[in-house]
Amino acid sequence: MSAAGPGPAPDSRPILITGGAGFVGANLADRLAAEGRTVIVYDALARAGVERNLAWLSERHGDRIVPVIADIRDRDELARAARDVGAVFHFAAQVAVTTSLTAPRDDMEVNLGGTLNLLEALRARGEAVPLLFASTNKVYGGLPDVSLSLAGEAYLPEDPRLRERGIGEDRPLDFHTPYGCSKGAADAYVLDYARTYGLPTVVMRMSCIYGPRQMGNEDQGWVAHFLIRALKGEPITFYGDGRQVRDILHVDDCVAAYRAALARIDRVAGRAFNLGGGPANAVSLRGLIAHAGQLLGRDITIETGPWRPGDQRYYVSDPSRAIEALGLERPLPWREGVAQLAGWLAERTGEAGEPRAAAEPASRRQPEIAL
Repeated sequence: MSAAGPGPAPDSRPILITGGAGFVGANLADRLAAEGRTVIVYDALARAGVERNLAWLSERHGDRIVPVIADIRDRDELARAARDVGAVFHFAAQVAVTTSLTAPRDDMEVNLGGTLNLLEALRARGEAVPLLFASTNKVYGGLPDVSLSLAGEAYLPEDPRLRERGIGEDRPLDFHTPYGCSKGAADAYVLDYARTYGLPTVVMRMSCIYGPRQMGNEDQGWVAHFLIRALKGEPITFYGDGRQVRDILHVDDCVAAYRAALARIDRVAGRAFNLGGGPANAVSLRGLIAHAGQLLGRDITIETGPWRPGDQRYYVSDPSRAIEALGLERPLPWREGVAQLAGWLAERTGEAGEPRAAAEPASRRQPEIAL
């Protein structure tokens, strides 16, 4: 889904990426710095392993990467980081549904409060500074009204149009779980600051993103997490029956969409887009594991646990509005992209499934996967 047309508009000012040491943020920072942009990587380094992404960026790009180790809840530090930037990509978030259930106030303060801190820092500048916000498909809730039928190892909509196109932006919002509420409220604030204050903002309601630098220790890094466990010969746990269907999008295509949105900010400000691989890149958890088994030439043991709150049995984005508005090309087919990721991860795994000394070991912890 690489973008047709130019990259970010010419601007000598730095670009701020909150959560810039995370999976998507680090890939975006790498692309922008490679083009000669100065990138402020604002990250609390709260997740295990993201410090390696920051070290990787600094090694590759030197002083074009400006680290700011701080929390998104720190208003003063955030305002300083945003003071002179030409654009902001906002990825910093609390992303685990179960964490939101046990600590809803913390979840709200990070996802909603942190986003409001950033919006206010930009509003105080009195300039039209673009803000591109990473939202989530969780804003659409559990989709309980979508009638599903089981087709082999996958849940699919009975409505043929929905099966063909996926979930569009005209779908009513339906926040579920504290995580869904905090991200959904932040989504609404970002759009309203475009409407009320004229701030050029764009919301990306992202489906499942995968690719290099996803070491499987992010709560939403289920594709990489499954591959890592398979490479190590460890069992994989599904929460539910594994027939849940998601559309998956390679991180290069995700980065291209964000860059295209910035390049076209004058035309797309104030809009929300569903960002995912679409029906052509939809796969069930069991389908992905079957493909991984073929790639690795081995059987993969599957274990199951209870369904988790807010889990959608089916979510596939309709990316047609994003493709049209942002001039995006067709995304990388998921089988090809998963094979590439498996190869990238295998290079970082030694014999007998043990990490090499110089590798970036993945967490063995089962993540709370925000499917």
